[in-house]
Amino acid sequence: MTAIPRGSTRLKILLVLLGVFLLGGVTGASLASLYRLRDGRERQERRNGGGSRGNREDKIFESMRRDLSLTEQQATEIRAILDQTRNDYRALRAEVRPRYDSVRQNARTRIRALLTPDQQKLFDAKAAERDARRDNDDEK
Repeated sequence: MTAIPRGSTRLKILLVLLGVFLLGGVTGASLASLYRLRDGRERQERRNGGGSRGNREDKIFESMRRDLSLTEQQATEIRAILDQTRNDYRALRAEVRPRYDSVRQNARTRIRALLTPDQQKLFDAKAAERDARRDNDDEK
């Protein structure tokens, strides 16, 4: 029998341990990423009431229809009331929005005055992202 050099065995053991360690790290990172992705989606759905606004309204209406055993005529009239109410809320939001925008802009101006030019650029970019998200939500 040929004797295996001692250094070769240690190297193999170290490589196996390194491989196991790396595999564990990759697995952990993958699971953490998957968890964050799933958690982010669930949080977004909760924020939107289970999905898009229209979907939420449909669920509320269907629940009302089922729980109250509405007739077709009742369902039709209630749907019209809910649609009108949604339109009224949109009109109210459009009416009040300039006041909210003014307060928001005032706060941003005061915050920007405290920031360095580099921080201001980042702050402005983040504010633009929030504005775009809010504008997109308002269109729904």
